[in-house]
Amino acid sequence: MLESSAIILAGGFSEKFGSNKGLAPLLNKPLIKYVLDAVNHVVDEKIVVVGSKPLAEIFSKVLGSKIKIVVDKRKAQSPLIGALTGFSEAPGEYALLLPCDTPLVSREILALILELCINRNAAVPRWPNGHIEPLHAAYRVKPALDAAGKALNNGKLDMCSMIENLRGIRYISTLVLQQLDPELRTFFNINTPSDLKKAEQILKRKT
Repeated sequence: MLESSAIILAGGFSEKFGSNKGLAPLLNKPLIKYVLDAVNHVVDEKIVVVGSKPLAEIFSKVLGSKIKIVVDKRKAQSPLIGALTGFSEAPGEYALLLPCDTPLVSREILALILELCINRNAAVPRWPNGHIEPLHAAYRVKPALDAAGKALNNGKLDMCSMIENLRGIRYISTLVLQQLDPELRTFFNINTPSDLKKAEQILKRKT
């Protein structure tokens, strides 16, 4: 039986990018590929959640048959619905939940977050100001699925409502994560074309 999964939320169409953001090219490679590459040797299975069947077909062509691609179970698009869909498809006990637009994500940090989730219901990074990162976190699949379903049944669409329904959460200070990722670029997500250019400059400096 598979023990762990990476659930990557790819969502739907992005007006700013004129397509799905996960497919936006960064140095001739789709954004989502950077996240998929980062979870290599960290999890046993990769699941990509998209907003529609046409998008699923496009992602299948781009990513190949080894990646499991599933469509949101409900029409209203939100990270919580994507999470619920991903958890319902995850065969193992634990899962990383990640966005598709963080090309600088650290494999070491993801491995640590997943490890710190063992025997807990979630491991969630938290900033000194109290802000949490529920989309850069690890979850025990069954309790997380139940918590997501409960939040949606209460009319909530935000990830924090799911977190509120979970017990046994381990919060991980970003100050600790900074030891592995000094500038915490793991959390740098691409929202605009200028963000894409910034990521490109950073990646070029790395090579």
